Amino acid sequence: MAGTFTAQLATRGGRWHLYVALLNTGEPWPDHDFGTRTTVPTRAERSRALNALGYTLTDDAEWTWVEDSEVHDDPASPVLLIAATRVREVAG
Repeated sequence: MAGTFTAQLATRGGRWHLYVALLNTGEPWPDHDFGTRTTVPTRAERSRALNALGYTLTDDAEWTWVEDSEVHDDPASPVLLIAATRVREVAG
């Protein structure tokens, strides 16, 4: 499995969850649950979790953030925060 992939960090119900989207590979998506917490996992925590999953940020990787809603088209819906970045498998 060579190339780059998208890693995403999302929160729902106070839990932060990191996963690597292995689209079109037939492989299970590696994931890490940061558990319930009130703060966003730091860049260092995210990097350590990615390394533990066998991935690292690409050289030009930046985390981008988007806001979504739990219930589409409902302005009173709880907000979901989603971050994404590019990763590659760790060699060896």
